[in-house]
Amino acid sequence: MAKKENTAGKAEQTAEQNEEAVDNSKAIQEELQAVIEKKNEEIEQANDKYMRLVAEYDNFKKRSVKDKEALYTNSVCDIVKEVLPIVDNLERAMSSFEDKESEHYKGFEMVLRQTMDIFTRLGVQEIKAAGEPFNPELHNAVMHIDDENLGENTVAEEFAKGYTYKDKVIRYSMVKVAN
Repeated sequence: MAKKENTAGKAEQTAEQNEEAVDNSKAIQEELQAVIEKKNEEIEQANDKYMRLVAEYDNFKKRSVKDKEALYTNSVCDIVKEVLPIVDNLERAMSSFEDKESEHYKGFEMVLRQTMDIFTRLGVQEIKAAGEPFNPELHNAVMHIDDENLGENTVAEEFAKGYTYKDKVIRYSMVKVAN
C-alpha cells in the first residue's frame, strides 16, 4: 500500500506540476502577447511617422518647383520692365520720322522688331487696348472723355502699351476711356 500511496502522491505531484507548467505557459503567452502588442504599436507609430515624412517631402518638392517657376516668372517680368522704356522710346522715335524710307527709320524699325521678337519668344504679350472694353485688371485709365460714338467704358486712346507675361501684368496700358 505504501507503493500505491507513493504512486498516488507522485501522480498528484505530477498533476500539480502539470498545472504549474500550464499556468507558467499561460503567463509566458500573456507576456509574449503583451510584447507583441507593444511592438505592433511601435511599428504603427514608426509607420505613421514615415508616412508623414514622405508626405512632407512630397509637399516640399512641389513647393520647390512652384517657387522656382515663380522666381523665373518674376525675373522675366523684372527684365522686361527694365527694357520697356527703350521700346517706348524706339516707337516715339519712329513716329517722329516723316521719311519712312530713310535708313535711320529702317534701323529703328529693325531694332524694335528684334526686341518684339524676343518678347514673343519669351511669351510676353501686348495688351490690346484701343477700341476694347475697359478692363481695370489690364488698363490704367488716366483720362475720361464723353464720346457718343464710342460705347460706355470703351478705351478711346492708348497712351502707353501694356504687356503681360503668362497671367501676370508687367505694365498696365495707360488709356483714355469713354464714358
